[in-house]
Order: sequence, then structure tokens, then C-alpha cells
Amino acid sequence: MSNFQEKISFIWDLADLLRGVYKRNEYQKVILPFMVLKRFDCALRDSKKVILETYNRYKDQFENKEHVLQDAAKDKKGNPLGFYNNSKYDFKALLEDPENIEQNLMHYLDCFSSNVQDIFENFKIKESIRELAKADLLFRLIKKFSESKVDLHPDIVSNHEMGTIFEELIRKFAEQSNVEAGEYFTPRDVVGLMTRLIFVENGENLEQRNIIKTVYDPACGTGGMLTSCEDFITSINKEVDVVLFGQEVNPEIYAICKADMLMKGENDKNIKGPFSTLSKDQFPDNKFDFIISNPPYGRKWELDADAVKNEAEKGFEGRFGAGLPRINDGQLLFLQHMISKMKLKEKSRVAVITNGSPLFTGDAGQGESDIRKWMIENDYVEAIIALPDQLFFNTGIYTYIWVLTNEKPTERVGKIQLIDATSFFKKMRKSLGKKRNELSADDIKEIVELYDDFEENKYCKIFDNEAFGYTKVIVKRPLQLNYQVTEERLENLYSIPVFRKLAESKKKNPELKLKEEEEGKKKQEEIVSALKKIGNNLYKNWNEFEKNVKEALKEFDLSPNFIKNIIRALSEHDDSADYVLDAKGKKQPDSNLRDSEKVPLKQDIEEYFDREVKPYYPDAWMDRKKDKIGYEINFTQYFYEYEPPRPLEEIEKDIKEVTGEIQELLKEEFRSKTNLKISTLYVYTDGGSRGNPGPSAIGIVFFDENKNQIAEHKECIGEGTNNQAEYRALIKALELATAHCRKKITCFLDSELVVRQLSGAYRIKNEKLRELFYVIKDKEKAFEEVVYNHTKRSNKFIHYADKLVNDALEGRE
Repeated sequence: MSNFQEKISFIWDLADLLRGVYKRNEYQKVILPFMVLKRFDCALRDSKKVILETYNRYKDQFENKEHVLQDAAKDKKGNPLGFYNNSKYDFKALLEDPENIEQNLMHYLDCFSSNVQDIFENFKIKESIRELAKADLLFRLIKKFSESKVDLHPDIVSNHEMGTIFEELIRKFAEQSNVEAGEYFTPRDVVGLMTRLIFVENGENLEQRNIIKTVYDPACGTGGMLTSCEDFITSINKEVDVVLFGQEVNPEIYAICKADMLMKGENDKNIKGPFSTLSKDQFPDNKFDFIISNPPYGRKWELDADAVKNEAEKGFEGRFGAGLPRINDGQLLFLQHMISKMKLKEKSRVAVITNGSPLFTGDAGQGESDIRKWMIENDYVEAIIALPDQLFFNTGIYTYIWVLTNEKPTERVGKIQLIDATSFFKKMRKSLGKKRNELSADDIKEIVELYDDFEENKYCKIFDNEAFGYTKVIVKRPLQLNYQVTEERLENLYSIPVFRKLAESKKKNPELKLKEEEEGKKKQEEIVSALKKIGNNLYKNWNEFEKNVKEALKEFDLSPNFIKNIIRALSEHDDSADYVLDAKGKKQPDSNLRDSEKVPLKQDIEEYFDREVKPYYPDAWMDRKKDKIGYEINFTQYFYEYEPPRPLEEIEKDIKEVTGEIQELLKEEFRSKTNLKISTLYVYTDGGSRGNPGPSAIGIVFFDENKNQIAEHKECIGEGTNNQAEYRALIKALELATAHCRKKITCFLDSELVVRQLSGAYRIKNEKLRELFYVIKDKEKAFEEVVYNHTKRSNKFIHYADKLVNDALEGRE
């Protein structure tokens, strides 16, 4: 069975056995662990006899036989496997005793070395065995896996191919389960680019002899990134000793990664899990040469919150000293974690892929901005590469590769390189989930060259670190109010807590409570009556109005703060009013007019304020005590290219062509009805709104003089509202209707929206409508007259538009 896709299809066909017993999204919990078990079984085939002989020789001599059995487990070339099984059973022997296959398989599992047992414990394979045995499927599944065409021996299926099979199966299972983007593994073309970027020379020499290089992935998934790094290093220099480290939180994926590492002869003890890296770092004292990862996008870290906050309290003695992002996204926590794993006195490099959130989320002074500030001011960020969309199997979002280091080359010190690689891709012949684009070898080569050349061009921009920083300055404007006692403004008093509480009581006794509330309401009414005596003159000076208010309310013994709240309730903003001053004659700020300016770090704040703010608000001032430094990286801003809109003449030409097509379609509908006489129309709309966008639709039902429905025109016209296509279709349908009428016709409109569309479309005025139709805008009457009486269907309201949208969407698909 040499074809890779045939292997995938064959293994995927195992799902047919499970159908009915397991749900589609549960197939993986059976197929993946049994595939791993079969792989181990095949790998042990060559040394099975030697292992059993060794076990029988030493079983009575000492209890711990781990070391001698590990030595006995080797492949054909004599290389140690790193695991063993001292049971007499294998897949073939299990099939020879079908009556006891469940017990024998359990015994077989218990005879594996402890590292393999850890893998199957995380797979929870024994639970699956019990369920399969209960459903009478266990024997059939083992038999299916034992067929020669699915031989998974390392000589038949290489470790690289086995890893690819794992990833392809996981991708398919992920589609069944709708898992998050990049949750378990990253597409190989993206991994290939990240690997090349992390190993671009920049002073890092991999050609020395007898050197050791460590590679770490804190969210290692199936281990694809680690393997890619090792393959790249050994392709340059086979003498390098590459040591891989990884941690994975998902039990099943951790089990696959550990199994894959065992098969490849790696030290499986360096793969830790299933633990969250954020809360349970399994390598607290380790530092690494290379760190590469694809941490989960936009995932909440609330389960890790207590441990993360405790770690943050350690400051830079811990991993999260720069700050904490909001709870719904932990990507910047992973970036801090990876920086903390850089070596202290040697060069380390990091390649990590994220979505756009870590670039710009968070204002100055907030956790995300503070983390970016720390990374940039410490000169860790070497480059950021924007990738095309639709590169991942489960999402179409744009992603970004961050290249970080603790030792930049001289020419890169104090600078950050941005590369716009969003146009570097080729379309796939066949989509894989949502992955429709891929990075070709030429794309990867060109992106790496852009990075390595370090020269500005259309796709590459180079900035000083400070270019991404800004000072957030609070801008205040003076409070200007007018004051007036009117019925409308007096209603505002009841929104003031101190005024509202006059009529509230905390008494528990019902009678006392009622009495106190009645007294409070009476006092409120008396205050209102007293204020009305001021009259309804408009005042523009606080002190003048305050004097009148105090005089009117002098009998109530109200506190100064109470009086102040009353005045604010009776006021409105007025640019022509006098400034409100405090006791020292200083202008009071208007909280509603408070604003902020982001002043680039490279610009003088006073000069910026005089240039950008003062010309528009001469009386504004800055509150410099509240200055905050922030950092953000806005890719769109740096690579934006202005594209002028299409000429109006060209747009108008397209509209006329579409209008003509619609009219011809409508004429075709009515061509067979030469004697058509329309007396009534029912116009209806349905669909999206600004707050709830969705497919918008219009329809017109035509009735003859005998009130029989003779035709219906309907059309789905796209997303949202105020769509010109909607206007065009509606107007042309009505024009066609009038072409078949000898007099005015009755037009029922199902909503005010239709009226606005009719009157707004191409500036057609209501007067024009009245020339064509007797327009009835009563929705209830429209339903009653048209839907019930005319169509003779049902006395229930039948909303044509709902059916229209569904029909149109089905047609679109």
C-alpha cells in the first residue's frame, strides 16, 4: 500500500465500523490510539522474540527489569527503540483467541514499558476497549488493523510519513469537531517558513562540529514544529546533536506527540503533558537555543488565572513581569513565556505565529500595550511577517509570524522589520477544510530573502523601535452650560440618586416604610414646585442661576452637593454659555467632552497639540499628569496604498446594465400574460438591519381585478440594508406593473421601511408614487387584505419574506 492517500482513506474507513456506536466527533478517540498501538506492535516485530527471551531469563532474578528490556528492544539495524513489550501477545496472537480478546488486549497493554503506558493512559484506550468489546466490535477492529495493506512497520511507513498521517487524520477529526484554528498542529508550509526564519544565519553558525542545540515548543501539538527544526538543522550538519523539548495540554495530542517522538528515537521524557504551559511550566529551569510555537489564538486563560497572577507578582523574577493581557486571550502570555526561556549569556531565537490581536489590542497603560512596550523597548522584536489568509485548516484569518531574539545583529539593533507577505501564496487545487491557500517553495524563498536582505521596498518596511510608541495625552475642554426650568428638564431630577432617594425608605415595617416614602414624594413635589417659581428664563451663567436656585430652595435645608446636582439636572451644553468656574476662578472640565490624543514618541507633545488640537478647540488644554506610554503595531497603516474609487460614469453604466437585465427578466415572466390587468400589489421586504445584518430580500405579489394572485416577483439582493440593488429591483418591478395597468392600482406596503425605500430610491418623491398607486401603508390591513382574503390561504399571518429569504439562500447555494 504505497500511496499515502490510500493509507489515509483505509484508516478513515475504519469509521464505518464505529458508526452507530460512536458519534462522528468521537471516532478519533478510537482510531488514533489503535493506530498508535498498531505502530508500536509493528515496530516491536523484529525484536519480539529477543524481548521475551530476556524477560523470561531475568523475571525471577530482580523486580525492575526496565533497563535490560530496553536494551533488548531494537530495530533491524540494532538501534534501540526506546520502548518494549514483554507480553506473549501481538495483534496476530490476539486474533487467535477471539473469546478472550478483551482480557488479552488489556494484558498486552499492561506489558508495555512505562513511557508507552503513559501514552495510552492519556488516550484512555482501556475505556474504548471496554466499549468496543461491549458492542462486539473489538475483534473486528483488531482484525481490520491486522490486514497486510495497513502495515505500519517503520520500514514500510517512514517516521515522516507516519507524522503526516497523524496530522491528516487529526485535521479530518478537527473538521468533525469544529475545533479552534491551529489548536493541534500547523500546516507544513507555514511550519517550513517559520523554520527557515528562525535559522536564518544572522551570526548563528550551525556548521560547527560536536555542538548541541536545544529546540523548545511550549504548545507543541503533535510535534511537527520540533521535527521540522531538527530536520532543518541536520540537513545542514548531521554532526549537530539536536535535543527537542515540548509541552502539550491536550491529553490525546500529547499522547500522539510522545508516541511520534518515541518512534523517531527522540528522548520522549522531554515531551511533557498534559499540562498547561501557562500555569504548570514543566521546564522551569531550562533555557533554549531555539523556541518555536503556534499558541492557541484568542483562547481564555481563566483556568490558569490563579497561577498566572501569582507568577506575575514575582515581577521579572517570574515569566509574566511585563503585565497581563485581558482574560480572553493568552497569546501575549505565551510570548512573555518564550522570551523568559531565552538563554541569558548566549543567543536565542524565537519564531511564534499569532493572529492580529497581540499587535494592537489594548490601550496605553493596559496589559497588552505594556507587554508590547516591554518587548520593543528591550529590543526583543526583530521582525513581524504578515501572512496570507486561508492558510489554516480551520480558519481563514490573517496571521503573523514574530521573530524575536536576545541578540540582534548590529544593523538590526533598535529596529523592527515589517514584511507584508499577504500576497505571497498560490491557490490550492483542492481545499483542505478552510485552507485554500498555501505557501509554495518559491513563496517561502522570497519571504526569507526579504527578511535576510533587510532592505526597504514595496513589501518590506524598517522602523526604529520608537516609531511604534506613543504618548496618550488627555485633552480637556471647558464646561459651558445653559440653565432653564422646564417640564422636560425637571424630569431629569428623578435620575439624580440623592433626589430619587427622598422617596425611598429602608424601614422594614410596611406602614412606616409607606409613610416615609409618601413623605419623600411630597418633598420631591415641593422642591419641583419651588423651582418652577424661578420661571422658564434661559440662563447662561452658573453663578446667576445658582443664586436663584438657592433662593427658591432656601426653606429645604439642602446640602451644597444636592444643590449642585439639581443645577446640573436643569442644564444643557451650550458653546455660547459662560465657562463654569471653580472657587479659584479656574475653568471646570466637561467630562462629556474629554478626549485623548496619541502623540508619536518622536514628536514634541506641545508642538503636536498646537498643530493638531488648538486650531479646532482653542480653549482646550492637556492634563499632563495622566500621560501614558503605549505601543501598537498597525500593519494596515504602514502598507496602505490608496486606490481611487471607480469613476461615477463607470458605476452608472454598470447600474444601467443590471437594471436592463432585471427588466428583461421581469418581462419574460409576464410575456405569457398579454391580457394582464393588475389591480393590486403587495410589496414586502425582509432581512438585515444595521444592528443585525443578514440577507435582505424584496418581493411583489400581483393580483388581478378579481383579486386572484396571478404572479409573484421575488429576489434576494445581498447583505445588509440600503442596497441599491434592492432599490433597483423594487422600482423596476413597480414600473413593469404600471405598464400593464390602465389606471392607478392599489399598493399595499408591509412596513415603513418599504415606504422609505420607495421615496428614497433614485430620489423618487412621494408625489411620483401617488401618480402611480393608491398606497396603503397599514401593515395589519395589508396582511388581512392580501395574505388572507386575496390568497385564500389561512387566517394566520404568512410572511412571504421569510420564505423568500430561505428560497433565495437555497438557490444561492
